Amino acid sequence: MVSIKQQYDFFLDDDRGDPETEVRLDKLFPMTGTEIAASYEVSPTRDEDISPSEVSFTLAQPIAENAFGRSTRLLDQIVGLETNVASHQIVEAYEDYLATIMIAYYAWHAAYEGLLIGESSYRENLRLLDNIKERAAKSIALPVDVNKTTLLVLAKEETFVELREAYTSSLYLIERAIRYDGLTRLVPAKTDLPGRPEPDFETAFRAFRDEGRTFRILDMLEERSALVVKRDADDLLPSINLLVGIESRGNDYGLEESAELAFAGLSLEWPFPDQVERAEHEVSKIELASSALDTVNTYYDLHANLKSLYEQIERERKLLAIAEEKIRLARSVLEDETKNYSFGKITLNDYIDAVNVVDNNRFSRVRRYAEQRILTVEWLRLMDRLITKANIEERHGSSR
Repeated sequence: MVSIKQQYDFFLDDDRGDPETEVRLDKLFPMTGTEIAASYEVSPTRDEDISPSEVSFTLAQPIAENAFGRSTRLLDQIVGLETNVASHQIVEAYEDYLATIMIAYYAWHAAYEGLLIGESSYRENLRLLDNIKERAAKSIALPVDVNKTTLLVLAKEETFVELREAYTSSLYLIERAIRYDGLTRLVPAKTDLPGRPEPDFETAFRAFRDEGRTFRILDMLEERSALVVKRDADDLLPSINLLVGIESRGNDYGLEESAELAFAGLSLEWPFPDQVERAEHEVSKIELASSALDTVNTYYDLHANLKSLYEQIERERKLLAIAEEKIRLARSVLEDETKNYSFGKITLNDYIDAVNVVDNNRFSRVRRYAEQRILTVEWLRLMDRLITKANIEERHGSSR
């Protein structure tokens, strides 16, 4: 910092005036706390033949509070940790947003698959009703069979209407999410997830504890709190500066008849009382303990939540496989019951039951498929694997 002061001193008794000049240059080296100052000063006096002048160079080095820049370096580390935490939190915010969009997508996909099942079931049962009416016209089927089939068709139509409304709502949500304004109708497609739970949960969780973004943030927050405690403790120390310098004193602007002086000493500032600084130090120690407890609590909370998610995903995976097998068997039974009904070996009620079993299992498979993927998205989000550094670098490179 450079400061320049220029003024004109007017002496009334002598009816004369002389200029006064002061130039000062200060340079601070924050990481060491060292401050260097150079100054030049010329001041007039009542004796018009004498204008004292002075040049000085001074070095000040703190040796107690902020000793050799310790407090500044701590602050630099604190700011660096806060910046790193903020960058991780930005990624986590985007990850939460992406998880919400993916869950909405899988819900839309399930609604679409359900709509297709509902539509095909409704049309198949319409054909069945036409067939029953033809059989009734030929006195092969009874009027009650027509009524039963009509009720079945109405139930399928009712389901189809509800499924269409659910699909439309899901579609509107997706269109708003992606700001879609095109004319082509959007159709969901099956996609593979970026990852699935590992065979061993505890191994996966230990890797997450060591490398996961969530725990890196918690570790950095705890480290920041520890640094704040150190910095507040440093603020409790008195301000003591070691001073070393040299002065040259003379006359007029050219320092005629100058004399040099070297000096060394100490300057001390110790404000009293210092209740505020002590209180801040105690608060920072409490916040450090709280940060450590937050890390422990988060560890156990995440362990419990992820363990539950892991079991739920495994359950849905097994139930999805069961649903596939049930559909295969239900279709085989329906084929046999269709033949048996055409030969009069079973009643219409038995045939309707076979039809409903197939439809119910098809709907169950869609629900299991969507639920498994929604749970897996939540697993990846909590494990900090939905968005990775490789994803960010790939997206950043492609944008450039």
